[in-house]
Amino acid sequence: MLIPKSHRKTIYEYLFNEGVAVAKKDFNLKQHPNIEGVSNLEVIKALKSLASRELVKEQFAWRHYYWYLTEAGVSYLRQELNLPAEIVPQTMKTKPREIRFPTAERTARPSSAKEGDREAYRTEKVTEAGPGAAPVYRAGFGRGAPPPQ
Repeated sequence: MLIPKSHRKTIYEYLFNEGVAVAKKDFNLKQHPNIEGVSNLEVIKALKSLASRELVKEQFAWRHYYWYLTEAGVSYLRQELNLPAEIVPQTMKTKPREIRFPTAERTARPSSAKEGDREAYRTEKVTEAGPGAAPVYRAGFGRGAPPPQ
């Protein structure tokens, strides 16, 4: 398929900036939802061409094509778009991680009504044998009935 050079360049720029591209399998769609001025068919065919050269990894699921840029694809698009090596796709950028150190506010457990409920539950479970003793086991269908005397 013949794709105008300006459209191909727009598709490649979008792919390089994002690192991934998605297109619905709808060949009659007039315009791709993410790329202005380019038809959906042109996006699909241009990226299928890159997939055949193994510059992107193609995946198809639920009537959508997904393309992921590979390392070879990054170098190819850098060469095509005349970009320096410092510029990388969005998917390859790392966000600086925020390191949090524990403070007294976070380590102290808030006292709430739930802890009081726990204590009440524990004292309620005390049996004749004393705290921590095993409850009387009643097998069979009458588990909810009072124990036989």
